[in-house]
Amino acid sequence: MSSTLDAFVGSGKPFVAGLLGLLVAVILFFTRSFKETGNATPPLKATSISSETSSYVVPSTSRVATIDAAHLTLPGFGYDNVRISKLLIHPIKSCRGTSVRSARYTPEGLENDRLWCVVDPETRATITAREVPKMVLITPEVVVDEALPYGGVLRISFPEDSGCETFEVPLRPTTEQLDRWEPFENTLWGSEIDSRICEKCSPGPCSASEIMSLYFGKPVHLVVKSQTPRICSPTENFPELKASAVFQDGYPLLFITEESLEVIEAAIQSQIGKAGVEERWKKERLVVERFRPNVVLQGAGPFAEDLWEEINIGETSTERQDFILVSKCARCLLPNVNPDDGTRDKAVPYKPLLKIRVGVDAANKRKPCLGCNGIPLGCGELRVGDRVSVRRLVQDILPMNLK
Repeated sequence: MSSTLDAFVGSGKPFVAGLLGLLVAVILFFTRSFKETGNATPPLKATSISSETSSYVVPSTSRVATIDAAHLTLPGFGYDNVRISKLLIHPIKSCRGTSVRSARYTPEGLENDRLWCVVDPETRATITAREVPKMVLITPEVVVDEALPYGGVLRISFPEDSGCETFEVPLRPTTEQLDRWEPFENTLWGSEIDSRICEKCSPGPCSASEIMSLYFGKPVHLVVKSQTPRICSPTENFPELKASAVFQDGYPLLFITEESLEVIEAAIQSQIGKAGVEERWKKERLVVERFRPNVVLQGAGPFAEDLWEEINIGETSTERQDFILVSKCARCLLPNVNPDDGTRDKAVPYKPLLKIRVGVDAANKRKPCLGCNGIPLGCGELRVGDRVSVRRLVQDILPMNLK
């Protein structure tokens, strides 16, 4: 076949040769997609984009993930230097996140990530920084103390000028505590979730709910997820998905590549003075914490996670564990909230994302997407610096994704 390609190029027909090369690469890719390598797990059910959406054309202004066609037949598809650069947990949904060097995980996500949330006692709605931006200034701190029957505390502090006192709730409430605490059923993205209203570790003049209500300026409760599973919705590529989560928006983990932020920053720079993008963005940097991921990756390239369906993380054969990426993450206005001061930008990063990341997901054609939702296929521990291997690509790679 290579001699045929050489003949086309040598005879002055590079365009035809290019088309033939692309066709060969695509055929080889799909041949590989349906074969199992020696160390691969049985494939999970996945479907390509349906005929209803396959004709959808991604706008030319989009920034899409690309892969060298020659890499489609390589072990790991040529992603040979991808590592975890940052791990983030967010104990209370929409409150300040914490960067950690390592984190244990279960199929429901990282340990202590979004296990708590703030709710409206009247509407039962889960409150987020979309509605109350200053939530990002509440700092939950995980303090492990195995000498305590509940394994430690979640210490919750507020900005100094808030007038709110720091308090602590049990890190891993005992069965007796959960039975004693008042049950509460809150709503989140259409789901009804069984929770318990948290009580402080030490008695005092104000309850946990009263302190939180003072900060919010209205009645609220701090609740912890009960043991009743919250079932995840199936996705376009995993219609038979069986997974559960806690108070994450939809799925246990969110993966993002560092290099994607560089593309978004370039888009911001190109729009300064337009669509509400202010001059200060000439100097201000976009931090990944705005997007509230769990696992930040380095070395894969911009938006590379868009092309992955199954990855493996770990340094040794005994530590490695598989994760599936079940969908792209459609974005709202929450990343416009600055995690350092709780102010909400009127344009960044949402408007630049609209310019470059709309149309990259058939399931969310009109929404900008960044990062991918993931599910662990077991329990283990992740560490900053861990190697990431790609085991399977999505089946709906298009010519625009090849280079």
